[in-house]
Amino acid sequence: MKNYLTLILLFALGLQAHGHVELIRPQGGEVFTVGEEVQVEWKVIIPHDSQNWDLLFSPDGGQSWEAIQTDISIDVLTYNWTVPDAVTSQGRIQIVQDNSGMDYADISEDFTIQDILPPSQNALFMPGTLAGSSINLNLQSGQVALYDGFLTNTIGYNQDMLGPTILLDKGQDVTLNVANELTETTTLHWHGLHVSAENDGGPHTPIEAGQVWSPTFTVMDKAATYWYHPHLHEHTEEQVTMGAAGFIIVRDNEEAQLELPRIYGVDDFPIVIQSRAFDAEKQFLTNTALDDVILCNGTLDAYLDVPAQVVRLRLLNGSTERVYNLGFQGNLSFFQIATDGGLLNAPVSLTRLRLAPGERAEILLDLSALQGLSINLLSFSSDFPAGIYGAANPSVMPVGSIPGYDGNPLSGSDFDILQLNVVAPTANPVTSIPSVLMANTPYSEADAQAIRNLTFTPTQMGPSGMVNGPFLINGAGFDIEVFNYQIPLNNTEIWELTNMTAIAHPFHIHDVQFYILDINGNPPPTNMQGRKDVVLVPPMGGTVRFITKFEDFADEDTPYMYHCHMLSHEDDGMMGQFVVFDNATAVNEYGKKTISLYPNPTFDVVSLSGLSLSIIEIYNTSGQLLETRKVADGEEQFNLANYPAGVYYLNISTNEHTNMYRILKMD
Repeated sequence: MKNYLTLILLFALGLQAHGHVELIRPQGGEVFTVGEEVQVEWKVIIPHDSQNWDLLFSPDGGQSWEAIQTDISIDVLTYNWTVPDAVTSQGRIQIVQDNSGMDYADISEDFTIQDILPPSQNALFMPGTLAGSSINLNLQSGQVALYDGFLTNTIGYNQDMLGPTILLDKGQDVTLNVANELTETTTLHWHGLHVSAENDGGPHTPIEAGQVWSPTFTVMDKAATYWYHPHLHEHTEEQVTMGAAGFIIVRDNEEAQLELPRIYGVDDFPIVIQSRAFDAEKQFLTNTALDDVILCNGTLDAYLDVPAQVVRLRLLNGSTERVYNLGFQGNLSFFQIATDGGLLNAPVSLTRLRLAPGERAEILLDLSALQGLSINLLSFSSDFPAGIYGAANPSVMPVGSIPGYDGNPLSGSDFDILQLNVVAPTANPVTSIPSVLMANTPYSEADAQAIRNLTFTPTQMGPSGMVNGPFLINGAGFDIEVFNYQIPLNNTEIWELTNMTAIAHPFHIHDVQFYILDINGNPPPTNMQGRKDVVLVPPMGGTVRFITKFEDFADEDTPYMYHCHMLSHEDDGMMGQFVVFDNATAVNEYGKKTISLYPNPTFDVVSLSGLSLSIIEIYNTSGQLLETRKVADGEEQFNLANYPAGVYYLNISTNEHTNMYRILKMD
């Protein structure tokens, strides 16, 4: 009797442990590899007449479940499972006895899924840093060995390719000495920084071969990730493709108060993503849709060792054309904390992040539970709708594409960008994501003093022209002699962008950061509600409205640029320029007399008073003489109505003096 009671007790305990079904494999603690075939096994404890089996998988310790196979026959007790692309240390399997009445199940403990390691990889190049009040950048030619047996010709700053990361503190004064050691002209633009037009590094500030350009300015920007690259008209794509680009990281007291990863190269990593095309000799190609190779920080097939803690990735799309839809294997969540020009109000949880050329985003990734594993950063480009360079079809039109684009394996595909190998944490790791970052205060629409409308159109209609270009802004291509807008200093303005082409364009404006008001009439997603200087404008009637303020710097002679940041589009003329002016009347000493020139700026007629017998010549910014006039004492008027908008110079000469005056002609 005693033995009989013991058997009943043991049987009851077995029911409590396993119920009506017992999972034999996996049980927990195993390590599987993505793509591996694993035999899942189970056995019946208590059979039922009407039943089948459902097999489920959880990547997150049982918080969510997805079906592997349902309605498996009652007679089957194994299943060959292909391990999914879901890197995790909290994988679980559940076998469910699916009965006509109550269901019963057994669940494994946590097991690990690791990534497949590519056959060959290279450690991600981490740029060095430069800091201080005087920084030297030497643009030089070089060669790099991206492929065995080949040397690829490159250019870079202080090195063969790319450039060092410049570290700046808000409020500091800095001089940047840029030496051009090439045999061709270049410029250097500080993308995203708020500096004067003469220091901005646009096409109007060429650095000839052998020359040094040394802008000096006070850093006025918020903590964020910026970058630098050439901006020579019609040659920007070529020089950026060859490797001329680098990061700028600005730090400030507000960001320093937050518990964020900020040890450069340890838990805070700058990552520039660039697609490139190569010829048979492994030399870079430009102006092509054959960009089927991904470089990270100039590294092919790159991996990065990252600590098992919260890390910060400063992501930059440095490609000339391609848009990325960034995410991690297994839809691992991450948090965006900053846009182009600074921190967001609070971290935004994401599994996908669209990044267009020129855009930056800072993200936090919690790797605390993934030590010993590898996880890939990918572009999920198969999710892109038509009309984006990166989608299966770059045009929203059913016909018409970019030559070579359809055969590019990256087009409309999901592809690896960077492998992260999770190693031991650092001594003092950041282990949590802050709930609040900083308070952004967008400008009020009610305060806008001007609304400017910019429309993108192709030079030729039809399926090919609508996606290949060249493209125009407000019906005109870039003219270095024409100032498209004259903007009063301290103006708050709304810019309305309308894209009437078949492909999305990333629009960039120099000098300012802006806040997006709406995209196609809808408020921007939360992760795009920070300070921006690049925005992707949707195709075929797509619209973006943003608001900004033009403050601190006025220069009637030197313009800022606005343009598409698809660099082939920019080089082909999808660019305009504006000057910021103050309203002070130009007054200059002329011998013992005072010459007054008004109104300046002017829409048509400009008047001069205080003249004596003199010769007046009018020149454009290229030095071309447009008009000569002899005048007597008193006043004189010049009608500039037939001249295009821009800067002109009045050269006033007498027997004793020669003086030059600037005039700003507005539309």
